[in-house]
Amino acid sequence: MSSEIPARRHGRHAAVAAPAPSTPQARSSFRHNIAVGVTALALVAGLFIAPAERAEALPSNATAHLADQEFAVGGAVRAEPVSRDSVSATDGVQTLSSNGTNADWAKLVLMYGGWPQSEQNVTVILRWMRQENGTNNWWNRNNPLNNGYGSGGGAGLGSYPDLATAADYAAANLVRGYPAIVAGLASSASADATARAIWASPWSTSHYANGSHWSSAPVDIVKAPASAW
Repeated sequence: MSSEIPARRHGRHAAVAAPAPSTPQARSSFRHNIAVGVTALALVAGLFIAPAERAEALPSNATAHLADQEFAVGGAVRAEPVSRDSVSATDGVQTLSSNGTNADWAKLVLMYGGWPQSEQNVTVILRWMRQENGTNNWWNRNNPLNNGYGSGGGAGLGSYPDLATAADYAAANLVRGYPAIVAGLASSASADATARAIWASPWSTSHYANGSHWSSAPVDIVKAPASAW
């Protein structure tokens, strides 16, 4: 029987296996050579796999310093304008009642009607109040415009429990049956324009003599007694 080991072929090339040692001494020497070879390979591999250098830690009080940077903006570049919503406040019932003047009552009517408390609107209502009750007693019967709606008296001779209630009913009556006056107040028309709508309306059976019984002079500001509010 031949001691030769047949060649094992892989693909187109033949690989011949090395014969194993036949004696114990040879086998021991063989194993020793293999161990030495493995150790040498490990040392060589270690030379190529070097650990990464550790970054030196910065002291706890160290700070980073960055160079100053400057940016140049072309002369054609302009900042966009910024628009901000305006904020305004309107006096409420408590403030107007506390102030207590005929101008405050006019504003209260406008507030209840949802109309602007503009100078034109306040002026025309003040003139209207003066025409109905005068200035020095404008709070007469707590009914500054002699309004018949909700006052319990026909022809505007009724009264209200307080001036705040009177303002509410005055606005309600205008909304329910006086569209031309409401249009003037809603658009903040001139005091003269809204006055003409008042003269033409059925609020007064005399129609204020079509304006002949109506004064456009400035109205004095007078405070009503606290009990009227």
